[in-house]
Amino acid sequence: MAAGNLTHITEFILLGVSESPELQIPLFCVFLVIYGLTVVGNLCIITLTSIDSRLQTPMYFFLRHLAIINLGNSTVIAPNMLVNFLATKKTISYYGCAAQLGGFLVFIVAEIFMLSVMAYDRYVAICNPLLYMVVVSRRVCLLLVSLTYLQSLTTALTVSSCVFSVSYCSSNVINHFYCDDVPLLALSCSDTHIPETAVFTFSGINLLFSMTVVLISYFHIVLAILRIRSSEGRQKAFSTCASHMMAVTVFYGTLLFMYLQPRTNHSLDTDKMASVFYTLVIPMLNPVIYSLRNKDVKDALKRLLKHPCQSLRAI
Repeated sequence: MAAGNLTHITEFILLGVSESPELQIPLFCVFLVIYGLTVVGNLCIITLTSIDSRLQTPMYFFLRHLAIINLGNSTVIAPNMLVNFLATKKTISYYGCAAQLGGFLVFIVAEIFMLSVMAYDRYVAICNPLLYMVVVSRRVCLLLVSLTYLQSLTTALTVSSCVFSVSYCSSNVINHFYCDDVPLLALSCSDTHIPETAVFTFSGINLLFSMTVVLISYFHIVLAILRIRSSEGRQKAFSTCASHMMAVTVFYGTLLFMYLQPRTNHSLDTDKMASVFYTLVIPMLNPVIYSLRNKDVKDALKRLLKHPCQSLRAI
């Protein structure tokens, strides 16, 4: 830790998920399994949607990018977290911390917008099925994905530069398992009005816009499904968006739990638990959600396992 108020910070100490020494090895094992399943699951989705000819549709194009985002989000956080479980000194350099915050913001914002893009895709597929391939063309898919990454990069560069524009000169102990904006700003010994405003503004705009797209899309989807007369037709229409609805509910539910809880109950420890869920658990769950409830993905996996050489030659 820095010795005095005039000593500038060159590294930060991460307290991690828990400070109890006896929990470090069990937690290391738990999160190693979570990260391993995340890597395997998302790489499987990326591979299947890249090589299988029957998965070359807009829905699976967006799913592939969601898997890339989930894999990136976990990889920004998990390796350093796992090392710190075993390390005596749980440190991260000043610039390493800035890079981790920037990487985290890129992927978490990209996930927010990718889920809204996928909601729009499901809206077009169910409400305008005859025009689906025209409305959600290859060019539109590339445009939507490009805008998603552009907004995530803009948010990451703006917020992280604001957070690291303030002075850190008193304490370097972060009550978190990675470099996040709120616990970092709590350590600053200078005015944090501008970075706090930037964090609040970008978080609010990104969440409000993406949730509006999701809610409007699913409002029209539900109305369209209810207008289908046959129960078989309704079930088929619902099954095309059930996986995405589940992923959206889990992801946005976690974010809303963290941001909408009363200030009297709000704490950095609560934020840590919520962060574990949306940075590590959800990226692990998404491949499971999209695989177990999706016959096309399961069939593609069977074809890959049955004829691996033939499938891989398609890459």
